[in-house]
Amino acid sequence: MTILIDADGCPVVDLTLQIAKRFGVPVIILCDTAHQIEREGAQTLVFDKGSDSVDFALVNRVKSGDVVVTQDYGLASMCLAKRARVLNQNGLEYTADNMEALMLRRYENKKLLRAGKHPK
Repeated sequence: MTILIDADGCPVVDLTLQIAKRFGVPVIILCDTAHQIEREGAQTLVFDKGSDSVDFALVNRVKSGDVVVTQDYGLASMCLAKRARVLNQNGLEYTADNMEALMLRRYENKKLLRAGKHPK
C-alpha cells in the first residue's frame, strides 16, 4: 500500500505524512510546477501545469489497495475504478455508493453558478 496525494491545493499534506509515518506507509506527493511541494519522508513528483496532468499521472501510478487523498471527484472516480481507497481532505471516503450523488451535486452547483445563483 502507498498513499498518493493530489497535492495541488491539498490542505492536509503534512497531516497525511504524519499519519503515514506512524504506520510506516510510503507517500508519493504529486503536484504541478505551480505547487511544488517537497516534504521529508515523501517522494515528490512534479508535472507540467496543464489540464489534469497531475490527475492522469496519479491514475497511471495508483494500484489496487493504495490510498489516494484528493478533492477532485473525477480523479476519485478513476481511482475507485482501479480499486484504490479514496479520501478527501476531511476524511470522507469516496465510494461507488456516494460518488454518483457527489458528482450530481457538483453538476447542479455548476449549473446554478452559470445561471448567476449561489449554491448552498
